[in-house]
Amino acid sequence: MNVYLDNAATTKLSPAVKEYIISLLDTYSNPSSVYESGMQAKRMLNQARYNVAKFINANECEITFTSSGSASNTLGIKGYCDAHAGDYSLYYSAIAHKSIQMCAEAYNGKMIPVDKYGVLDHDWLFNELYQDTCENKLVVFDYANSEIGTIQPVSKIIKTVHFLLGTCLIDCTGSISTIPLDVKQLDADMVCFSAHKLGSLKGVGVLYKKPDINLSPLVYGSQENGLFGGTENFFGIMALGKAVEDYCYNTNSSEKRDYVYSYIKKFIPQSYLIGSAHRLQNNLYMCFRGVSGESLMILLDSADIQVSTGSACSSGDNVDSPTLLAIGMNTDDIRSCIRMSFNGTETEAELDYVCEKLKQNVKALRVLNGER
Repeated sequence: MNVYLDNAATTKLSPAVKEYIISLLDTYSNPSSVYESGMQAKRMLNQARYNVAKFINANECEITFTSSGSASNTLGIKGYCDAHAGDYSLYYSAIAHKSIQMCAEAYNGKMIPVDKYGVLDHDWLFNELYQDTCENKLVVFDYANSEIGTIQPVSKIIKTVHFLLGTCLIDCTGSISTIPLDVKQLDADMVCFSAHKLGSLKGVGVLYKKPDINLSPLVYGSQENGLFGGTENFFGIMALGKAVEDYCYNTNSSEKRDYVYSYIKKFIPQSYLIGSAHRLQNNLYMCFRGVSGESLMILLDSADIQVSTGSACSSGDNVDSPTLLAIGMNTDDIRSCIRMSFNGTETEAELDYVCEKLKQNVKALRVLNGER
């Protein structure tokens, strides 16, 4: 039995998207070419752009394709700061994605603190923005944290930032697969997400922005309105256009997650949930005290169960999770965590298998550590 529980890192390619990609493999012309086959490829890209725009209730002219969610985050932040030539103020969440944190640090951004659940400190942000006399204020945060699952009070943050004459960039890569996005209803200024969280191919990111927001290019060239030049990733963009056309949120519920969580609470002592109760419905991030999270992950993998110890973008760094440090966890507990992220199609037999292996392996590791 193989159980994949790392959907927060990436999702499986959907059968419909896979079949669609195969049907396109003979479409090889460059979409920038002016002969008929090139123009046909361009029309196909435009249809994919329309599908993506419709998926988030935007207009086609507001959609920019990039090479990843990280590239979209960087274009939004770097593009905004460069466009305002040093006349800007930048604020970013303490638990934002690594691509946001590193880019914001390079542009002297101020970190917005969070509480022990990972919720942004709204009062701190209000006071900072209220005292900030700069005309160009950019606030960057994630809709929901893909590591600990906490969902931010997004509408409240946007309203506060707009009231104080700021602009928001929202990273939705962690939430796009489970929370429908309506950029008009949110009154979002800029939104970023990644294709491979939606049953599509890796290598495509999306940046939505309102037309009146000026950005400097990240990659110079003529494509994507001059913001992200280079020949488009045709198959990746087309795959995303197909994925969002057929995407269904109905399989997303907390039922599978809660089934495993209830078992853990009942049968695996010295374990606790990390993050807010108001969390992504497919996210279960647990601390098993007295256990190495990495060792537990490896043992589960040997039993054909795939989980993670946190963000895939930080794997191999051999440093404590910045997200867990930001919410105030101690080092021992930080290193005793695993994340399970469900797709909603797991069977009861698969969930029972996961529960059995969790209990068995946590117990074995604790015994090795001299605990009972």
